[in-house]
Amino acid sequence: MATRATTPMTGLCEGSQTVLRGRIPAAPSSARVAVITPRDQIQQLGQAAGEAPVIRRAALGLAAAWIVCGAFAGNGLSEGKLVKARPPKPSPGNPYGDEENGLWLPGLIPIPTVANKINNPETGTRSFVQLGVYVANIGAEGSAYRIRQNAFDLLGWGDLLGKNAWSYLKKYLQLKSTIMYYDFDAVITGASDEQKQLLTDLANRLFTSFEKLEEAVKMKDDSTTRSLYDETTVVLREVMDRMAGA
Repeated sequence: MATRATTPMTGLCEGSQTVLRGRIPAAPSSARVAVITPRDQIQQLGQAAGEAPVIRRAALGLAAAWIVCGAFAGNGLSEGKLVKARPPKPSPGNPYGDEENGLWLPGLIPIPTVANKINNPETGTRSFVQLGVYVANIGAEGSAYRIRQNAFDLLGWGDLLGKNAWSYLKKYLQLKSTIMYYDFDAVITGASDEQKQLLTDLANRLFTSFEKLEEAVKMKDDSTTRSLYDETTVVLREVMDRMAGA
């Protein structure tokens, strides 16, 4: 006959329910110690200490055990039942769910597009762009701040050169550059007409440097990677200065 597996939580629940119903759990036949019920123990502690907090603490402990057991039993009863999740309700600001602030998507991560000319004219895209990276829409001002922070992070990227960390270097560069790619598009879109072309040229110079740097990392060429990274840091500092005034 199959036996039911027990856990410490199950034992605690069964014991607490028995006590609260007024029954005394039977002691094992092999036990040679006296069985003291929680009520008797509470009275003994209260008489020894002469303080009511002891009784209150013990009573609260039993009540807490009863609450835990109720929740534990509820979970057990719900096992095997299918819980139908409410489908997300589309909204004008976000067709993927209820939230309209763009910071939370309960559905699939959308594949964003760019509205400005920041792609490689030969390929029509950028080699470093990774799919599945969700970039929250925080407006043009927020995107400018995020560009500045990611540019600052990439200024420390070269510290791992020469340490055989090629996989990490590639993934970190791709992640940061992907976020900056979409943020630059947001900044350019929200900029004035006289600033759009200046920002577009700056973005293209940065992303061209990223593509060359990514290729050198894939080739695991230390000298070429170092040389291209030094050139990229010049553009990164220019980007930081430009985004500080955006």
